[in-house]
Amino acid sequence: MGNSITYLTRQMSFNDIQLKTKVRYEQILACMDSPKTAKEIAVELYELGIIPSTERNYVSPRLTELEKRGIVKAVDKKKCQYTGKTVAVYERVDNLKDMIEENMNHIPRLD
Repeated sequence: MGNSITYLTRQMSFNDIQLKTKVRYEQILACMDSPKTAKEIAVELYELGIIPSTERNYVSPRLTELEKRGIVKAVDKKKCQYTGKTVAVYERVDNLKDMIEENMNHIPRLD
């Protein structure tokens, strides 16, 4: 197995990163009470004192991961008020709402 000390320190580092990533997911999701861009989320987290700057790269990789997991989705695009560039707008996925909407298509109406 090689050097058990370096294996242990690598594992400890990995575990620490995993925990920090989970915390960042929770922080991002807590900000998403309405559809927002990565920059808007970063600004909000900065203003709360959670991240050290308004740089979107503090949240953008996590948004991509959350999107791959089906927890958020890009729903629109708009011109960023901070950069002037066209950017994605994300919102939380409401799985229950989506499931109900899908099922309503095949349930006969009684009215």
